[in-house]
Amino acid sequence: MARSALLNVMVQAAMKAGRSLSRDFGEVQNLQVSMKGPGDYVSQADRKAEEIVFSELSKARPGYSFLMEERGAVEGDDAQHRWIVDPLDGTTNFLHGIPMFSVSIALERQGQIVAGVIYNPALDELYTAERGGGAFMNDRRLRVAARAKLSDCVIGCGVPHLGRGHHGNFLIELRNVMGEVSGIRRMGSAALDLAYVAAGRMDGFWENNLSAWDVAAGILLIREAGGFVSDLSGGQDMLDSGSIVAGNEVIHRALLKTLKKPVSAR
Repeated sequence: MARSALLNVMVQAAMKAGRSLSRDFGEVQNLQVSMKGPGDYVSQADRKAEEIVFSELSKARPGYSFLMEERGAVEGDDAQHRWIVDPLDGTTNFLHGIPMFSVSIALERQGQIVAGVIYNPALDELYTAERGGGAFMNDRRLRVAARAKLSDCVIGCGVPHLGRGHHGNFLIELRNVMGEVSGIRRMGSAALDLAYVAAGRMDGFWENNLSAWDVAAGILLIREAGGFVSDLSGGQDMLDSGSIVAGNEVIHRALLKTLKKPVSAR
């Protein structure tokens, strides 16, 4: 596939950060870890990867703004462009030696996501998308799965844990979905979950209490793979609302409907 110069910059930044994460992943027991909050850890590896991405992207496009997990918002001279970066999505997986984590980079232009990269260095899987140019994994074109019945589907989700989210609301959603599908998966990296929907590995996904850097690149990947993405209300406020629902057109609609059902007695 032919990549634009801008996407190449993003790929290079993600892969350089990924190589740094891979080295630390090999010595995960030796990482010094500080606690940001209950069950929410940030490691030296996370900060180092973010610094690599920030440095690479700043060098290539000096005026662009940033929204980053650790660094927060960084205003640039160019108000039309913003990098949205998660240097290590799936930190808890990473710290426990589970090879399901990723670097996620998206570029927002005038409020629209126009390019996205998600890289899992442990599996050397690189997901890329540009608006209007399709979605790819290691240069192979991606399409969302074509299943049309929830009963045939494997659906991904996020599970709130200690200190995160409304557990009661999630249990209602889970009960509604689990009675309608063939399987539910919780991978621990929302960015990779969305990439897996784009690749047809999972048929759909939902989660609440996410941040913009968790989902920005994945939103574009799914759309460019022919899928549909919304927030839990069916709107397009995923970056700010913190909720996301994804799938092909039929499954996305069915999943939205199922999530909103009242609790059944069964």
